[in-house]
Amino acid sequence: MALGRRKREQEQSFWIAGPDLAKSPGHPFYRQLNRLLAQADFDAFVEELCAPYYAEAVGRPSIPPGMYFRMLFVGYFEGIDSNRGIAWRCADSLSLREFLGLEPTTPSPDHSSLTVIRQRLPLEVHEEVFAKVLAVAEDRKLLKGRAVSVDATTLEANAAMKSLVRRETGEDYRGYLRRLAAESGLEAPSGDDLRKFDKGRRGKKMSNDDWTSPSDPESRITKMKDGRTHLAYKAEHVQDVDSELLLSAKVYAADAADSETLGESLASASAHLEGIGSEATIRDVAADRGYHKIGKLADWRDEGYRTYVPEQTWPHKHNWENRSEEERRAYELNRRRCRSGRGRKLQRLRRERMERSMAHVCDTGGGRRSWIRGRVEVGKDYLMRAAGFNLGVMMRKLFGVGSPRSLQGGGLYALLRALMARYSAVTLHLRLAMEKVSDLSAVASRNCRTAAGTVCLLRSA
Repeated sequence: MALGRRKREQEQSFWIAGPDLAKSPGHPFYRQLNRLLAQADFDAFVEELCAPYYAEAVGRPSIPPGMYFRMLFVGYFEGIDSNRGIAWRCADSLSLREFLGLEPTTPSPDHSSLTVIRQRLPLEVHEEVFAKVLAVAEDRKLLKGRAVSVDATTLEANAAMKSLVRRETGEDYRGYLRRLAAESGLEAPSGDDLRKFDKGRRGKKMSNDDWTSPSDPESRITKMKDGRTHLAYKAEHVQDVDSELLLSAKVYAADAADSETLGESLASASAHLEGIGSEATIRDVAADRGYHKIGKLADWRDEGYRTYVPEQTWPHKHNWENRSEEERRAYELNRRRCRSGRGRKLQRLRRERMERSMAHVCDTGGGRRSWIRGRVEVGKDYLMRAAGFNLGVMMRKLFGVGSPRSLQGGGLYALLRALMARYSAVTLHLRLAMEKVSDLSAVASRNCRTAAGTVCLLRSA
């Protein structure tokens, strides 16, 4: 065979027949996911949901809402944290173009189109789409919803610490130092003088009460999980302990206390369950010790929740003189439940499954670093990544594979192998049951033969 050489300047064909266009065999995971969404009438649902936010027969047709939400799901499954990356990945992959429903000659949506659509659709629409994914799990009998676990994590905001300004005066940090130096008697200080002055002054602290970001005012100064200090938000998960599905994923200010946001997150999870017509009712709530607050324990007990929240370690005893009897009763019941066997089991499952959900959504799902500004806009993007996590959980339970990367290098054979592995347990149980039945029949036949022999001996006697 002769060596082929690439031509530097190659003329493009003027006309290409449709059968000659490059086609993809499709990704087995995305094909199964498309089939799951089609069975739930996902496209018709989101088109009806988004119709009030578009004009009727005015201008060119927009990107279909089903394609927009699928691209956000691709961002989770492919671990892409930006709209530019999602748009480039969808334009580059033939299998993803098939997942989106694009024709070979149709260009894929640009990143600016994703931004415009996200800003056009309110947070309530994204909440409805998230609830629709939960409805699919409810139809498949996967959702339990009686016992939930709650935990929070930090999300890095799209703002830099160097851009902080004073809330009162609007001056940046260098201008603030120059003013302090002038008040202390330093006239026309140089850069080295300012650094020495800043290093030696007392009370140096960057507080959220005094400093803000001009580019993202809703972000807050906080310490990240790795110990660094950044402008960030807080994401709080409410997860079904039995099915591992996320019932709520809300974004709050990073300096909001865990005990203050728990009630709103539980209310959001209950609203999602009621919206899809589920009979499940949240009863048991497991959280870490950061959520323990005596006054809030009584409020959650009045709302019908049984809390499993470990106590924080205090060097002194509680003073109950200024506390009501309801607060003390809620505190004692919570302590008793945490020390019970069920409380230990729920805490063990919370540590295992909640950390797994956060690792999937934030680390491998690309949700840890946000390139969007504003708490509402960040909440929209994060909620869709949580919906992608729920789709992955359903795919794992229904088809044995929860992410497209699980099939890397295996293709359709890996999918078939996963399906065979899922049903091998059923085959094993059937075989053991048949062996047990055969053993029982053998024992019964042996007993019959023994009884017949005994009867013959009695007759001969």
